[in-house]
Amino acid sequence: MSRPIQIHNHPFRFLLYLEWILLGFAILTSLFPTRFHRFATFPELTICSLTIFGLMGLRLPTGNQGYKILYTAGEFILIFFTGFFGGRIARLFPFIYIILVTRSCLIFELPGRLLVTFLSFLLFLVTARQRFPRLQLTPQSQDKIIFFNFNFALLFALTLVFILLLMNTVLSERQSREKLAMANEKLRQYALRIENQATLEERNRIAREIHDSLGHSLTALNLQLETALKLSQSDPKRAVTFLARAKELGSKALQDVRHSVSAMRSNPLQGQSLEQAIATLSEDFYRSTGIIPICEINLAYLLPIEVNTALYRIIQESFTNVSKYADATKVKLELSITTDLQLMIQDNGRGFDLARNTTGFGLQSMRDRTLALGGNFNISSTPGSGCKIIVNIPLSKVFVN
Repeated sequence: MSRPIQIHNHPFRFLLYLEWILLGFAILTSLFPTRFHRFATFPELTICSLTIFGLMGLRLPTGNQGYKILYTAGEFILIFFTGFFGGRIARLFPFIYIILVTRSCLIFELPGRLLVTFLSFLLFLVTARQRFPRLQLTPQSQDKIIFFNFNFALLFALTLVFILLLMNTVLSERQSREKLAMANEKLRQYALRIENQATLEERNRIAREIHDSLGHSLTALNLQLETALKLSQSDPKRAVTFLARAKELGSKALQDVRHSVSAMRSNPLQGQSLEQAIATLSEDFYRSTGIIPICEINLAYLLPIEVNTALYRIIQESFTNVSKYADATKVKLELSITTDLQLMIQDNGRGFDLARNTTGFGLQSMRDRTLALGGNFNISSTPGSGCKIIVNIPLSKVFVN
């Protein structure tokens, strides 16, 4: 059930203040005497009715339909008493009907608002008809009175229609703003979740990178230093050999740290084309392994930056795995566009068992990047037979991304 409309959550609090001002004015006018009336005026009853009517505005029902109908029926009853026993107030501009229509716009949907507005106009006509005295007037005076009454009724009807249209417009605009605010909030929360997820994934990636590269180098370094320490007294020459190896491992660990920092750059291509970036990777690979990769690149189209970045990372990770684990003497890279965008990286290293070595971070990262582009990632390898990685991305997915 929706929360009732009260002072603290009233959507248009100035309307509530305006109601009190109009009702106060109506109460004051009801105290003035009038010469023409068919019924005796009862200021006390009028004031009581207007007071109750004003207090009802402090809590508007918005949930149960039955409560709304009973609430509105009570308002009509109070207006009926005020119209018949209100003295001069019935002959002034009927503010109380405007308040009724305004409240109906806050608690009913459009059909209910139209019905309340129509009933308000009928009740106004009935009470207005009862308030005019029946005097013996000349035909000319009667025509003036009829013309005046008709104009007054028409003006009142147009006023109610204007109030109804104005409230509908204001409420529609408010609902649109609320929906827009809710949509913006959902979008903000979604973006925050995506950012948090991306941050978490990046932390996991860095942790795995440190574990796979730097952790391995530091572990081996620690073993070399322990062995050198044990041999420092009994066999100083062998201890020096182990220390030299430890220095090499230290340099390797430093290189791994620099590689990880370089890999975390937001734009690894740094303004280069994909061919230039691959050439730079090949040079770095040659300096670290002594192997010159055979690269065959045939790109007939300019690829989007997202695709270039993903391909660069896949090639970078492949070269890193080859240099760390493959013991290869030959590496071949083919990148071409035919019916699909295809990347193939093959080495003649020692290979591995796919059933036991497909859950590492490097392979998983390459697979995730390929799937994110809507492509297929395949790897084939057996112990002693090298490794072959094939990435296929449909052109429709390439240029959508």
